[in-house]
Amino acid sequence: MQPTALAREAPPPVIISGDGVTIRDAQGREFIDCQGGLWCVNAGHNRTEIKDAIVAQLNRLQYYTNFPGSVNEPSLELSRKLIEITQPEGMRKVMYGSGGSDANESAFKIARQYWKLVGKPGKIKFISLKNGYHGLHFGTMSACGANAWKASYEPMVPGFFQVESPHVYRNPFTEDPEALSALCATLLERELEYQTPDTIAAVIAEPIQGAGGVIVPPASYWPRLREICDRHDVLLIADEVITGLGRSGSLFGVRGWAVKPDIMCLAKGLTSGYIPLSATLMNDRIASAFDSMSPHSVFMHGYTYSGHPVACAAGLASIDLVLKEKLSENSADVGEYFLSRLKSLQTRHRAIGDVRGKGLMIAIELVKNRETKEPFTPFDAYPGQISEGCVASGVMIRTIVNKLIISPPLTFTRDHVDQVVNVLDQVFSAHPF
Repeated sequence: MQPTALAREAPPPVIISGDGVTIRDAQGREFIDCQGGLWCVNAGHNRTEIKDAIVAQLNRLQYYTNFPGSVNEPSLELSRKLIEITQPEGMRKVMYGSGGSDANESAFKIARQYWKLVGKPGKIKFISLKNGYHGLHFGTMSACGANAWKASYEPMVPGFFQVESPHVYRNPFTEDPEALSALCATLLERELEYQTPDTIAAVIAEPIQGAGGVIVPPASYWPRLREICDRHDVLLIADEVITGLGRSGSLFGVRGWAVKPDIMCLAKGLTSGYIPLSATLMNDRIASAFDSMSPHSVFMHGYTYSGHPVACAAGLASIDLVLKEKLSENSADVGEYFLSRLKSLQTRHRAIGDVRGKGLMIAIELVKNRETKEPFTPFDAYPGQISEGCVASGVMIRTIVNKLIISPPLTFTRDHVDQVVNVLDQVFSAHPF
């Protein structure tokens, strides 16, 4: 947020309460939460099950460190649960942090340390994708694939390189998704070979790029990533900060592509946003290396609140709701219906250039010209007029430059979709372009 935002003539709403898929502001206005907080309120607002778990844990133990010499029970229970639900991906060990940036930063450290443990200390570089977002620590920011996130803080950390992402709607190569998948995989492999594989620690990518604009890759792209990493002995890190725990229509984003990464990074939906928590999971290949007696086997990393007992209790309750209420499946079903309704809206409003998504992770991209795909810029008022019109009509929606981002709680229903689409239709009709 810009520092002057709260001083504007029309400051943003001050949110004071929430329930289910709705939130309320200090003026008493109610909104359908199409943001899900910030991609994270998967189980919905004001869930008694999560609140009760938090209170019960506070009544037992509010905090104790997980640094060597002690451990707390909820972090052990959550670790067991995470390993259990990631068995299809083969995860074995868990490290905790407080947010997505922590999770990805931990993944980078784990990757570099792993290669030292197995006698390949020169493997220190990371390759990520353009449009990718991985956090705002200096390491994670260096992996981000858009200059807007980095320009004010340069120079970045050395050893990070970006290659083309398979953005079907916006790429200079082809409109054929399968051809684009093959081409982008080839470009990644060429960069890997140019840097030389014996210097590359890992490739990191989001199963679906979130903050970069909800970029859904062709179905063959992630299997190609896994194949390339295996062929060149490079680790594959899945940034599941947004996609993890159901948002993409599968319990995990990589599961939707039938791929097993070496490291998985979770946050946001891990506690449904009730308390900050993140987790970095590693498979047996990596975990086994840390079982050695090497001087590099001590992981000199951690945070004061790693494995916070109250956060872990919230995580356990949130995961139980996701599983019990089949929220991944609901995300897939309602998300498909949402996309179909929005695509019908696209036929009536020329400012809508593209509608894309997977599960309840959707973007509406606005353009000045549908034929040329000329985008609105940060200096154009039109996208803000649309989002402000939605807010005025009771739908809280997020705008990223020329994209409307939709990421509601996974408890969303088709009736909620119809309400949102009706509001969007009315707002677009009131603001023709």
